[in-house]
Amino acid sequence: MAERSTAAVDVADNSGDEPLTAKADQSTSDGVAQDRERETDSEEAQGSGGIENPGKASPPELHSGHKLARRYRLEECVTRLDGFSSWRAVDEKLRRAVGVHLLPADHPRARSVLAAARSSALLGDPRFVQVLDAVEENDLVYVVHEWLPDATELTALLAAGPLEVHDAYQMVSQVSQAMAAAHREGLAHLRLTPGAVLRASTGQWRIRGLAVNAALRGISSDTPQRTDTEAIGALLYAALTQRWPYENDAYGLSGLPKGVGLIAPDQVRAGVHRGLSELAMRALVNDGATASRHESPCTTPEELVKAISEMPRIRPPEPAFTAPPEYQRTTYQQGTYGRPAGRPGATQPLPTPPPPLQSRTGTALKWAVSALLIAALGLGSWQLADALMDRGGKPEDTKQTHTTDGNDKGDDSTKPTKPIAIQGATEYVAEGDAQHPNDVGKTYDNSPTTGWRTNSYKEGPKILIKPGVGIVYDLGSAQSVSAADLALRYGGPHTKIDLYATATPDSSTPLSSMTKLGSVTTNGTSAKVRVEKQKKSRYVLVWLTAMPYSGNDSANYSYAGYKQAITDVKFTG
Repeated sequence: MAERSTAAVDVADNSGDEPLTAKADQSTSDGVAQDRERETDSEEAQGSGGIENPGKASPPELHSGHKLARRYRLEECVTRLDGFSSWRAVDEKLRRAVGVHLLPADHPRARSVLAAARSSALLGDPRFVQVLDAVEENDLVYVVHEWLPDATELTALLAAGPLEVHDAYQMVSQVSQAMAAAHREGLAHLRLTPGAVLRASTGQWRIRGLAVNAALRGISSDTPQRTDTEAIGALLYAALTQRWPYENDAYGLSGLPKGVGLIAPDQVRAGVHRGLSELAMRALVNDGATASRHESPCTTPEELVKAISEMPRIRPPEPAFTAPPEYQRTTYQQGTYGRPAGRPGATQPLPTPPPPLQSRTGTALKWAVSALLIAALGLGSWQLADALMDRGGKPEDTKQTHTTDGNDKGDDSTKPTKPIAIQGATEYVAEGDAQHPNDVGKTYDNSPTTGWRTNSYKEGPKILIKPGVGIVYDLGSAQSVSAADLALRYGGPHTKIDLYATATPDSSTPLSSMTKLGSVTTNGTSAKVRVEKQKKSRYVLVWLTAMPYSGNDSANYSYAGYKQAITDVKFTG
């Protein structure tokens, strides 16, 4: 009997995957090549037993409910391939779910599977899915291993898109360190596929099938460290690009275009972390890739661990905005200490200035106006009184100004405007890394407590290491935009915002091909960009080129630096 790790020995193994690398395939026996051909049609394997001599080693007739060693009750068959099967089972003694690999004792690979399972169990490294039992009994060989119900295969994670850069960094770091430890004990995996790498709910990455998966399929290699290192490089490449780094599609991922060769991840997808892209190429250099900047290739997991340690540490992403608890303002609270903190991301109103002190001239003027009013009343000139009140009753009203918007050019409330609904958005990455692309939708969700934020930069206020950062908004159809109103999180000099009309939301579209609609610089937490050059466009880019300096933001989990966050965007036409 054979065993399966968290979900079953290898769900992807039943999907017709391509071999991990050409070299690994070449190093296997002819029987292994036939084995892989049979993997492309699991139904055929199920019907014939999938072995060269089905009369000698046909799979036993097992079914759900069958019990092994009066302890392991088979629940569900998850893989049936080449004379072995993998099951989800229940250990009735310890009342826990387990995985089981099962094959006949006279199967040509039974002895090697038992040896691989027992060697793997002796390693005892928690970064690997643990082998719990390896037994030959009643003409069956079975391997029992951990089942991790809360873990997710890398295959499933990549189905939703590339990994966030910190997740990819953690994955390659933990997998490389685990495989380096295994090779120091003389153990190799030889079948490190996206289905063999799992992320637990705690964020820890674990590897299943160490030595066992290869033994079940008869895979061997003359250069096991090199084979596993290339496999880690392929996993990192897939995590960064959502593409398999070879021409053939595999593990639910599209391969690279035929004839172009192996190109770096940051040339396949915009916004890929340059250091991780280079690391993937250094691991894959053994398969004909060219390492960027001419660094030496990594041919062992130990060398890969060293290369990762020499990289600048990649910090985890900043969590989403959370609203701090609000409290009641009392009547005796005065000054800065008495004001309640504004909600994160909300537009902060300017404090109401105290009434100006009246000078002697102002007092005299007030009495003079009052005297004129009394005289007008005494004479019955009500119209004169009304006129004087309209013109002189509130002299300080004429001094009101709007200071939160650096682009305000007067009251345009008489101009008819209509709101334009935002249908979608995507982060525009002109150069380098993305900011927080998964948060762009929070800029138009009508919630002032959520938003999209930039990274914190050490130099500023102008962004020096890239042209700018921003978001392209999809208005659904070509619209004539008259203004964009933005709510910002951080005030202070200087937030510089440009508005562009673009023909496509793709980051490959250069700024030089876009039409600039307007620009504004604000010191406050709101900005209104008025369109100076009318142009109908479906896509509008909000582009930040300078940002204020702000300290650590515990509510936003943001480090000190030059940064900005957009909590709300509204377009009018």
